[in-house]
Amino acid sequence: MNVLDIIGPIMIGPSSSHTAGAARIGYICRKLLTLRPVQAEIALAGSFARTYKGHGTDRAIIAGILGMKPDDDRLPDSLEIARTAGLRYEFRTVYLPRCHPNTAIIHLTGEDGTSVEVEAASVGGGNVLVTRLNGMESAFAGQSDTLIIPHRDTPGVIATVSQTLSDAGANIGNFKLTRPTRGQLAMMTIELDSEISKQTIEALRCLPNVEHVVYLHANEKGENDHA
Repeated sequence: MNVLDIIGPIMIGPSSSHTAGAARIGYICRKLLTLRPVQAEIALAGSFARTYKGHGTDRAIIAGILGMKPDDDRLPDSLEIARTAGLRYEFRTVYLPRCHPNTAIIHLTGEDGTSVEVEAASVGGGNVLVTRLNGMESAFAGQSDTLIIPHRDTPGVIATVSQTLSDAGANIGNFKLTRPTRGQLAMMTIELDSEISKQTIEALRCLPNVEHVVYLHANEKGENDHA
């Protein structure tokens, strides 16, 4: 257990689950998109749906989408900053049976039309769990450096990715493969024990049958440019 799981994260209040966790969900979505977002469609379920305005969940999610971390002092003004930055957003509430009480589904669109959809829950103490990514099951918390690798489901892809990481001295802490249909698009989620270099990321992107590589750095600072 991390000390932050006990005392909570450094954050702009009022709630670690409804504010800090929500901001982290938005931030992970921004990093997965990899582009400047121009439109966000956000569905909230459970207690998120019931209390999101009063607890600042809406401001926190938008702040994360803009690239802010939970301790950014601009977080309370994120809705106004979003309008200035040209980010269109819409919130709605949904009923999701058997989901975590603090669940959000975010469909984010970038300036070139590329989009990403993330379902994630704020599980307490500012911690989050991503459960679906672009319609595929997932399971990562963003507390470790994480690779998201969509790829064609062909023999040898997992082996070449693993070998590339091994050659770079990286150790895999957790691995999940999602494969909705044999031989079609699949997704690797790889949590690492340490940081990897830009050269390693580029080497992964050049591997045969790898569609894309997203690297989520657990200790990355928030972004300063929201224009």
